[in-house]
Amino acid sequence: MPQKGGPVDLHCEDQGDTRLIRVAAPRIDAVIAIRFKDAMRLAMGDGPERIVLDLAEVEFIDSSGLGAIVAAMKLLGPDRRMDLAGLTPIVDKVFRLTRMDTVFSIYPDIGTALASGAA
Repeated sequence: MPQKGGPVDLHCEDQGDTRLIRVAAPRIDAVIAIRFKDAMRLAMGDGPERIVLDLAEVEFIDSSGLGAIVAAMKLLGPDRRMDLAGLTPIVDKVFRLTRMDTVFSIYPDIGTALASGAA
């Protein structure tokens, strides 16, 4: 279980007009939600207009984690967007049950997300 006060491990890489942000953590939950949102704010910065959040390593997300992702998306403002990629089955189910799959474009993996952005 993550320790309180520990860092949120995000890996960023720009590819053209897209910033990839990979979450290197098994959970986004109430324990790390606030730190996750703060880390996302820094990772998104003044980068490209499109953010792709890679959740392939995230095995569990609760309502606090979902709220942190939505809050990070709202920080982008109207001229930028956030897409999601690599949702594990449990995380995907949370997004669909909460109808957040109608708010975000969700791709099976980073490659598909990048190909979609280039189209």
